[in-house]
Amino acid sequence: MQYAIPPKNPIEPEQVATIMLSWYGLELVSSRKIQTLWAGYGFIYEITARATSEEIADELQRACRLDSAVESFPLILKFIAPPPRQLGREDEGHLRKVLSYEVEQCFYSDVAPGLGSATAVAHCVASTRDSRGRPGAERLDGVTATIMTDLRPRYPVAGEKRSELNELQVHAALDWLSSFHRSTRKLVPRDLREFLLPPLDEAKRRRGGDLSGTKLWLNGGYTYLSTRRKEYASLAEDEYSEWSPVLCAPTTPGRQSIAEMVASFLTPRGRDCETLIHGDVKSENLFTTNTGREVAFFDFQYVGVGLGACDLAKLFTCSVPMTLLTDGDGDVAEAAPMSQGEKSLLAYYHFKLVDGFKDSEGGLIEYRWEDFVRHWETALVDWLRFQASWGFWGNTEWLEARVRFILKDRQWRDWLQGN
Repeated sequence: MQYAIPPKNPIEPEQVATIMLSWYGLELVSSRKIQTLWAGYGFIYEITARATSEEIADELQRACRLDSAVESFPLILKFIAPPPRQLGREDEGHLRKVLSYEVEQCFYSDVAPGLGSATAVAHCVASTRDSRGRPGAERLDGVTATIMTDLRPRYPVAGEKRSELNELQVHAALDWLSSFHRSTRKLVPRDLREFLLPPLDEAKRRRGGDLSGTKLWLNGGYTYLSTRRKEYASLAEDEYSEWSPVLCAPTTPGRQSIAEMVASFLTPRGRDCETLIHGDVKSENLFTTNTGREVAFFDFQYVGVGLGACDLAKLFTCSVPMTLLTDGDGDVAEAAPMSQGEKSLLAYYHFKLVDGFKDSEGGLIEYRWEDFVRHWETALVDWLRFQASWGFWGNTEWLEARVRFILKDRQWRDWLQGN
């Protein structure tokens, strides 16, 4: 499986940057490693580049959204270098990570250029995805690397410096998400065969010679049940977990569990309200302006088809202050209905989403509030299933209280079984 094998002839990131920049009339001025990727799968470099002509400089100035001319341009190099793996051992987590970097390159090449100014993302300057036939491409065999504009000059406040966003930043994040979900609806085709299957299934497809999976994930995110069966099995066997019997036990003999029914409902099936989702929405994956009124997201490794409510479930649990979810007091009952604070945030997102929500043919999509709320409740249950099987973090007390209430709601259970 070529996509899972590290480069045969390792090359330094600075050399990679020099080669890739040369394709577009740019020269490397400096580089500095600023971050190691999750689980040691590569590095993030802060680099500066100089244009070799005024025309190229003008074009890059617009891409970087700089207000005045500069001699060198701030860029980011994402260099993927997976750790060595034992030959013949198929590891789902490893496959997921390696494939996710293919997906991210596809996003920057095929999706990002079509997003409007209301959905701020970095501009891709160069990618090994487009290296074939270019000078020096033979030295990049097996290398995965992307050079993009640096978001920080325009969005200098890093979300990673805080576990919670303030109220202004939360609304800015909802602005970005509603814009992203609305504007990418038209990019979801009816034929999804080019979208990537869950990691083990995608590996099997490629071993069989079918290399059609070249786009984004068929199912956005990295927590959905079909790619987390081991964790789910462990949860099902955990006799000490409150969530094992209520989520994992069959609803009736021979029937699916609640978790399985939820996962089945959330699996993309060509519904009008399905869009592209970011797949890993949290404060660590965004920058904001100094005022906090605008945000820009990054880390698009898990972009794929899904319901926008799934992005919101992670955002609310990981990055929204409890006071905004509990009407200001921070207290949560053991089983809690939707508070006014939670409802207000959801209504804000929904209002922004449905304003000009169109399908790929340009027809307006009706996405009723009642349907959205059911999707939201279902996304919360699915997100809790992942946390219960993998480890809790964030607004755990709120999440558990909300899911206890949802699971006791007979109308929701009847709706789920009917859908």
